[in-house]
Amino acid sequence: MSRQKTKILIVEDEIEIVRALQRSLLAHSYEVVTAHNGERALTILQQQSPDLMLLDLGLPGISGLEVCKRVRETSDLPIIIISVQNKERDKVYALDLGADDYLSKPFGINEVLARIRVALRHASRMSPRSEIEPPSITIGPLRVDFTQRLVFVNDQKVKLTPTEYDLVKVFILNRGKIMTQHMLLTQVWGNKHDSKSHYLHVYIGHLRRKIEPDPAHPRFLQTISGVGYRFCDDAYDN
Repeated sequence: MSRQKTKILIVEDEIEIVRALQRSLLAHSYEVVTAHNGERALTILQQQSPDLMLLDLGLPGISGLEVCKRVRETSDLPIIIISVQNKERDKVYALDLGADDYLSKPFGINEVLARIRVALRHASRMSPRSEIEPPSITIGPLRVDFTQRLVFVNDQKVKLTPTEYDLVKVFILNRGKIMTQHMLLTQVWGNKHDSKSHYLHVYIGHLRRKIEPDPAHPRFLQTISGVGYRFCDDAYDN
């Protein structure tokens, strides 16, 4: 039996971009479906069950933000936002709504392909809407024991505060995904996090000193300028 191809839905109203993406994705053995507006995208999502969506924010009719919101109400489908660079606020809002990543126009096809691979890999690791956690996880020199709430680097236990551990846990369970400041604050401190927002970068700095092989050049905790952070494990993929 032949292996079923990964299906990608492109939601974009600029025909030149659609053609360029479609041509490159087909050349890399993806199946591609397209929609030029939000209404059509939602119909295709119900009928064809794609594996990933590339979603433009500036759509006619239903906006990309609204599409993202509706999809996240019922699905964990990987969503990569396509956005012009001057719409940073919309990108952050889309990520807070549950998008996994974003690409700024203009973008290179190699970057698109890399982001797709990361998003698909992340999705394959996650159980849909599941609360089940692995007992432990090892990523390169870093090992986290979720059962005992312990963190090790090169088999040496690292002393973390409860908040630092909670941050590590959130990052690892969402590795490969951009986490905005709002997402991190909500998941670690809860809804009443307003008084904690100015502490976040301090905790990130502490974590880098404790878990990064080279804190001055972080490999795990990467800053996404103007947006948030991403826990990157690409360097240690097998």
